[in-house]
Amino acid sequence: MKKNFLITGMLCAAFFCMTACSGTDHDPFPEENNTGNSNNTNEEEEDYVDPGDDTLVTNSQVLSLDNMVEIDFSSSTFSNPFEGNGVTISNNNGHVVITSTITDKELNYVLSGITNNGSVKIYGEYKFGLVLNGVGITNPKGAAINIQCGKKITVTVVDKTNNRLIDSENYEMIDGEDMKGTFFSEGQLNFYGNGSLEIRGKYKHAICTDDYFRIYEGNIWIKEAASDAIHAKDYTKIEGGTLTTVSNGEGIDCDGYIEINAGTLDILTLNQKGHGIKSGEYISIQGENTSIVASVRGIASKCINATGDVTISSGTLNLKTSGNAYYDTDDQDTSSSAAIKCDGNLFIDGGSITIKSTGSGGKGINVDGTLTINNGTVSVTTTGGQYVYDRNNDTAAKAIKSDGNLTVNGGSIVISTSGVEAEGLESKATLKITGGTVEIEAYDDCINASNHIEINGGNVYCKSTVNDAIDSNGTLTITGGVIITAGASSPEAGFDCDQSRFSITGGVIIGIGGDTSSPTSSACTQYSVIYKGMSANTQIVHIETTSEGSEVLTFQLPKTYNSSSTLLFSSPLLKSNTGYTIYTGGSISGGTNFHGYYTGATYNKGSSATTFTTSSMVTSIGSMGGGPGGRP
Repeated sequence: MKKNFLITGMLCAAFFCMTACSGTDHDPFPEENNTGNSNNTNEEEEDYVDPGDDTLVTNSQVLSLDNMVEIDFSSSTFSNPFEGNGVTISNNNGHVVITSTITDKELNYVLSGITNNGSVKIYGEYKFGLVLNGVGITNPKGAAINIQCGKKITVTVVDKTNNRLIDSENYEMIDGEDMKGTFFSEGQLNFYGNGSLEIRGKYKHAICTDDYFRIYEGNIWIKEAASDAIHAKDYTKIEGGTLTTVSNGEGIDCDGYIEINAGTLDILTLNQKGHGIKSGEYISIQGENTSIVASVRGIASKCINATGDVTISSGTLNLKTSGNAYYDTDDQDTSSSAAIKCDGNLFIDGGSITIKSTGSGGKGINVDGTLTINNGTVSVTTTGGQYVYDRNNDTAAKAIKSDGNLTVNGGSIVISTSGVEAEGLESKATLKITGGTVEIEAYDDCINASNHIEINGGNVYCKSTVNDAIDSNGTLTITGGVIITAGASSPEAGFDCDQSRFSITGGVIIGIGGDTSSPTSSACTQYSVIYKGMSANTQIVHIETTSEGSEVLTFQLPKTYNSSSTLLFSSPLLKSNTGYTIYTGGSISGGTNFHGYYTGATYNKGSSATTFTTSSMVTSIGSMGGGPGGRP
């Protein structure tokens, strides 16, 4: 028989009040104190507090759909116009089994009402629609919804309805059938509708499909998942809607690729290696309306983790890791937390990425292949210290690390690290900057590369607390850009490439530190000066031509040196066989500056420190030290 699903205005008002309070005010990442969970290592955070379940008030609407089969759990009534003609429905005390042999039309199964001891299982060989019209299903024996059909399933969460699915911690399994989550499907899951769906996965996954998962709109709130919040096999696509998850395993886990083109994602994982978004292939994130907030708290967890490439073209990402690194005795390897980890290549072409890592040995971005940043904004902060397992196994926090080549062609990169041996921007091969703005304040090296560093343009600022600002274990080439560096006191340097070739053919280069590598005269076409033994506590350096008083450099040091320091300066304004005077102290007013490098400013002279003449490509003045430090 047909059932009228209209409810009173009082219940409607109660529903809207409830959903407004429970949905829009939800904070998936509360900042609280740690209570001692060994997998939750950030002292600034408390274990996740379960928000509990609101009283479920259904707001079922009268629907008129083609080929509609209705199941009402509250009244245990069915409307089956295909009874005796291809669709059978059995009901075992609230546990409903639908079997369809129809293969020439797409049926719509409409679920409504509440049961605390029930389930829905659907068998069939043809695609169908599943309509959630204010339904609450709790199954103490297994999955709430179990679809044993390998075809396309269109799930519609009816507008202005609240729906809930809860399974049990233990399942009564059936031989030959999968049942791996609260909402399980053998076929493809496509979510539509602007209603609300809440899920608790107590046994394993919350939503699981052995095919693909796709959401276009609506609100899915996975309040708990013993394993993955969403688990898919073929691929996962997020085209819109709001997805909020809390899980002990992955937030989104897919054996295939993952594409996020729009929508709002709030993801929280709690346990060891509980990754936010994990793909067995590639991950693509794009769309101006894409917003991702991911927080992973377990040791060695990743916010975004791909076996293949990761591409970020647009959208807003806020990623946070708080778990420590750990040593896996089985693999005999150290594994760290990371906001973005990919085994392939990482491409950043736009968007806004904000990363915070607080665990020991934590990484902001960790790439096994190459890393290319063409555009966008990337901000990375790490505060974790060094993780030490034993004398042969340790790892330090790093902001951005690539095992392959690392190239910055544009955009804005801001990095801050504060833990022991924590570096800023690192490549195990060649690191190249051709444009954009790079600003780094690091405890250890700000920029480090194993083979070669090349800067052809852009604005670069590096300030290190205890080591070199820019350190190449191979060669160093600068052809353009504005580069400001401040290394630590001697023997550390603003620029360090040991005794390898250091070529300067363009750009404005200002390096301060205890020492510096000297440019290779035969490889340079632009003049440089090295000023050794600059007095301690010097704040301002000004260079001008001796004869005309034309400004060449006005610079305010970004840090104070308690002992003498070294200045390396190179600029197109330095000419051959020209006399210059170096002033220290004084004051600066007006103009614009990039981390102390002033243009268009007024300099009120201090004291004349020394003079020099550019009689060679590299002019050295003052006493020489023992040479800059360097390490692999």
